[in-house]
Amino acid sequence: MNDDDYSATELGSHWFERPTPEPTPDRVEGEVLRFGPGVTAAAVRRAENSPTVVQIWHGTLPGVPAPRPARSRWPWRYAFAAVVLVAVLVFLAWRQYGPTVAVRDVTVSTAGHRLDCDSTADVVGVVRTDGRPGTLTYRWERSDGTRSGALTEKLTRGQKEARLHLLWTFHGSGTHQAVARLVITSPSPHSSAATFTYHCG
Repeated sequence: MNDDDYSATELGSHWFERPTPEPTPDRVEGEVLRFGPGVTAAAVRRAENSPTVVQIWHGTLPGVPAPRPARSRWPWRYAFAAVVLVAVLVFLAWRQYGPTVAVRDVTVSTAGHRLDCDSTADVVGVVRTDGRPGTLTYRWERSDGTRSGALTEKLTRGQKEARLHLLWTFHGSGTHQAVARLVITSPSPHSSAATFTYHCG
């Protein structure tokens, strides 16, 4: 080959040596070793008759009835908690919006039965209740023909008694038999009165 036939971009097989191929052996030395019985016809039949992993997982084994669907335990699991929650809510609603205060008894009294000249009588009305919260509406009526307007008294939970005061002032000489009456108008009508004497001169 001369330099005119040489090209830098072509590599011919004549520029390098290939390894010589190994000769094919004419016979195999040694024996073929086998371990175990191999895949026999009995093993193939056994594999065909045995359940697969998919059948075991899904519970669809041949000859075995399909399992019943599991009952949902959710209602029974949370039923007790739901009943307790509803009972607490009902109790709280009953306390807040349930029956209002109930009046048990009303009494009216003064510090003494005789009042001296130019004095003020402190008439006290005691209203006993059942302890529920609520509002009393009441008025005072006096024997001189006057009466107060509608008055209210708020009661808190557990308060079983309300003390209502009337201050009645007398002036001048003479004797006057005075009667002060407490009238409860709501939640239910009740009344009570106290009598005392004003004497001056």
